[in-house]
Amino acid sequence: MTTTSTRLSVREKIGYSLGDLSANLVFQTLMTFLAFFYTDVFKIPPASAAAVMLIGGILGATFNLVMGAIADRTVTRWGKFRPWVLWTAVPFGISAFLAFSTPDLGESGKIAYAFFTYLLLVIMYSANNLPYSALSGVMTGDMNERNSLSSYRFVAVMVAQFVTQVLLLPMVLYLGGGDQPAGFKMAVGIFAIVSVICFIITFLTTRERIVPTPEQKSSVAQDLDDLSRNRPWIVMLALTIMVFITLALKGGSYIYFFRNYLDQESLRQFLSGWGMAGDPGSDYASTAFSIFNAGGIIFMIVGILFSKPLAGRFGKRDVFGWGLFASALFVLALYFMPPQAVGLVILAQILHGFFYGITIPLLWAMIADVADYSEWKNNRRATAIIFSAMIFGLKVGLSIGGALLGTLLAMSGYDSNLTTQTPEAVEGIRRLVSIYPTLFFVAACGLLFFYEINKSKETQIEQELSQRRA
Repeated sequence: MTTTSTRLSVREKIGYSLGDLSANLVFQTLMTFLAFFYTDVFKIPPASAAAVMLIGGILGATFNLVMGAIADRTVTRWGKFRPWVLWTAVPFGISAFLAFSTPDLGESGKIAYAFFTYLLLVIMYSANNLPYSALSGVMTGDMNERNSLSSYRFVAVMVAQFVTQVLLLPMVLYLGGGDQPAGFKMAVGIFAIVSVICFIITFLTTRERIVPTPEQKSSVAQDLDDLSRNRPWIVMLALTIMVFITLALKGGSYIYFFRNYLDQESLRQFLSGWGMAGDPGSDYASTAFSIFNAGGIIFMIVGILFSKPLAGRFGKRDVFGWGLFASALFVLALYFMPPQAVGLVILAQILHGFFYGITIPLLWAMIADVADYSEWKNNRRATAIIFSAMIFGLKVGLSIGGALLGTLLAMSGYDSNLTTQTPEAVEGIRRLVSIYPTLFFVAACGLLFFYEINKSKETQIEQELSQRRA
């Protein structure tokens, strides 16, 4: 096994982080706007949109396990994982563009088109993002450097999140000239081009350093058996599913919350106080929604800056758990906000963003630690299959969360053709942004009681693996 702890240059950290910028221009668009795009732009019934996201997402997620086995057994002069970032760059961009296109089809044709393009996109995302994520586990064996690398990559995630959640709707309005379908197609087309360029830069600027010894041989069955006996991996898989159900639920429902729950006159007055109300009849909900997202993202970035020093002192597990729990409290607070309390809604999002930001780099750093834990216990390294299972959990969580969003909208009676929703639909939206996501976040916190890699265990694993690799 080569090599041991390596300090990464700023250039390599930035180059690696551009891969997450690329992926998240599309991923954050999916998480925040896919349900809205299907129901209000492509005009698919909410129940059908839920089925597309669930079935397509689960089928696409199963590809992760296959991709993990393939990536771990890829042998090229560029390494195991870097080549996949390059090979999948253009197909990923094309699939994203197709998924947000709106061909003129009947209802059945639209549903079929949405299903196949979404399935293609999640498969390409797996083929690209799984090797990309696994790459972080083989660039260095130094856990502090991994924490630093995670901080860089998730600042890039926040930049992508800012672009998608704050600027996407204005881009859609501007590029489409008021035509939402054309605007989404053009905006995501721009995202796709940027993604391809950034993935190529990631390939060119990174290097794999932890390489299994030539004599290491293991079958897929052996890798899966190792996983089944790896309790930290099982905990992280379940936790990842819970977290991404939450993100899909609340992220996808915010736009409905601003359009259908918050008082539109209060939104206008709030925007007027900032000189942003615009002309009478402006889309106050979209403008306020962009401010809401901007506040949360800015303070997520602030939270990310606290992540590395806190994790270095108290350990990733404990910092992650307390940060996630605190962020959940401010998600729950939205349920108690009256429709006129626009300022308090944005304040709750800012505080949620700060505490959730602390956790963002730690999730993937903990997964890299799980790969080290597996090597430490079994004397075999299978980085990609561990990351593949986690991305499988991400996709399952995103699929279940998106499907729950569509299902609960349908059950509450939401109708995109109505100017004013029924009280039952409004109450359903109110719960979607608050109560339901909080339940999953708290469940994720509870799972950490079974995760044994605390601060002292991190140090022990790093030291013993460093000695073996030397």
